[in-house]
Order: sequence, then structure tokens, then C-alpha cells
Amino acid sequence: MKKTRVLAISGSLRKASYNRLSLKIAQSIALNWGAEVAEIDLKELSLPIYDQDIEDEKFPESAVELKSAIEQADVLLIASPEYNASVSGALKNALDWISRNKNSLKGKVAAVFGASDGKFGTVRGQLHLREILAKLSVFVLPTPQVFIREADRAFNSDGSFKDPETFEKLKELIESTLEYSKKMFNT
Repeated sequence: MKKTRVLAISGSLRKASYNRLSLKIAQSIALNWGAEVAEIDLKELSLPIYDQDIEDEKFPESAVELKSAIEQADVLLIASPEYNASVSGALKNALDWISRNKNSLKGKVAAVFGASDGKFGTVRGQLHLREILAKLSVFVLPTPQVFIREADRAFNSDGSFKDPETFEKLKELIESTLEYSKKMFNT
């Protein structure tokens, strides 16, 4: 039986990002579920800011690499920070490149979650991200939703969650998304 292929993406470029920590936990959950997991680092890709003039001249190799990784995946795990009540510029830029030429996201299934120091976690940023993903024909389950709030106090020194309930909520999201993909698309 074919394994479900998962691509993990953090919308944060920061090395010590809480979103990168939560993404590592999500990847571990997906691996334990039986998925094949890969990660793409937006910082290492060094995507140029989306510009149609650049696209028309020569589609950047970094964008080709990103689109290829997306096309090979069945499920996306997207850990998104919240910047000024929205998604990060790095993640929005990546989504803009992925949607060009042929929308590589169409029909994909995604689990969206995020961590922030604020009391509301990434509630507002995830609303924007869900709107963008819906426009790009990505399936995102309406529940459960995972907003890791006060992230500066949410993690142990080993990178695990201090609160077992946070882990269980993220586990429910990842496993539900993987099960949905399996049922709908035989992945």
C-alpha cells in the first residue's frame, strides 16, 4: 500500500521559531501515523519576491523546486506564524509562486496550525491563510483548529509541549487530516 506523502512547511524563517518547533512535533505525529514526511525550508530556498516580470523572464529555480515538492506531496503541514494579524510575507510569497503557471496546490489537503506569543495564538493569521488556501483549491478541515498561544511559555527545553492537551489537539488535527486524505484520495 502506498504511503501518504507529507510536506512540512514553516511560514517562519527564524531558526528558533515556535512554529518550527510545533512543525517538528507535527512531523513526528505524521511519521508515527505511517506517513512519509519531507520538509522544505523557505529560508534556504531564497525565493525572490513574486514579480510577474521575473516569472515572464525565467521562472526561478527555487520556485521550480518548491512547486515540485508540493506536487509530490499528498498532504501539507503548514505551521504559520501571525504577523500583524495575517500570514508571514515569506509564506504568502511562497504561495504566490506555487500558484503560478499551473497551480500546484489544487486538490491538496493541508493541516494548518500556528504558534504566537499572544493570547489568541494565530487565530487571525490562520483565517487569512485559510482564505488564501481556499482560493487555491486546497482542502483544509474546518476542525480541529490549533492556535498555540503564549508560545514563549508553551515549550519545554527539549522542544516538546509543556501542556499535554496542546499535543493532543495537534495530534488530532494531523491524524484527522491524514485520514481525510486517505479516505478522499486513497493516499
